[in-house]
This record gives sequence, structure tokens and C-alpha cells, in this order.
Amino acid sequence: MKDPVEREWELSIGVDTVRLLAEKARALSAAVNEDYEDGKEHEIELGSDAREKHNHDGLAEEEEENLTEEEFRELVADLNVDEVAELIAIAWIGRGDYEPEEWAQAVADARPRVNKRVAGYLLSVPMLGDWLEDGLAAIGA
Repeated sequence: MKDPVEREWELSIGVDTVRLLAEKARALSAAVNEDYEDGKEHEIELGSDAREKHNHDGLAEEEEENLTEEEFRELVADLNVDEVAELIAIAWIGRGDYEPEEWAQAVADARPRVNKRVAGYLLSVPMLGDWLEDGLAAIGA
């Protein structure tokens, strides 16, 4: 990776906010699809001996509600226009669409993407968490 670019500008979006969004994006991409039939995704065939020795305490497996996507969307919705444009630009730089020296152009090109559906756009970006981290490193943040 190249040395970070010397910044002549300050970020509007907090670096900790970008890292939190990157963490949430990674959690979402690692989540198990909910289209599995309940209880079938890890089913193991047991022989007759194993069935007799298998003890089960009878407690039903609790399904945790995954709030990560909702939290991600709320965090993005709380950002202002400048912060969202910078978030997109950071992801694009991390992905290699722009060089760090092209920061101003990346932010300008990201502005038209800032709308009510921007969280959905960001969630559709594969490897978003990695690209946000890479983008931060590239711009020296």
C-alpha cells in the first residue's frame, strides 16, 4: 500500500464513526442467511448408539434478533450530507476507484449519491468494511 497522502483538509465525518460503520458492515456480511430451514443448517446424522447417549436439556434454542442492519441504517441516517459524501468517498478510495490525491473529486462525485437510499447503496457494496478501513489508511486518517 502507498504511503498515506498528506491531507490539506479535515474530515467532516469522525474516524471512529467510519470504523464503527466498517465493523457493522463486516458483521452484516458475515451473518448467516436467514433462508435456511430452522435447525437444518448444522444437522448431523447420529447413529443409534449416539442417539441413546445424546442428552438434551430441552431448552429451545433462542434466536437473537439481529439489529446490525437497522443500526447501520440509523447511523447513516444521522450523518449530514458532507459526512455521507465523505463516507462514500472513503469507500471508493479504499476500493481503488480513486487515489487519495483525488479526494476532492471523489467527494464531489459522491454527493449525487446522498439521498434517502444511501444506506442501501452502501450495504450493497461488497467488502464495504474492508474498503472503509483501507480508505481511511490511504488518506492518513
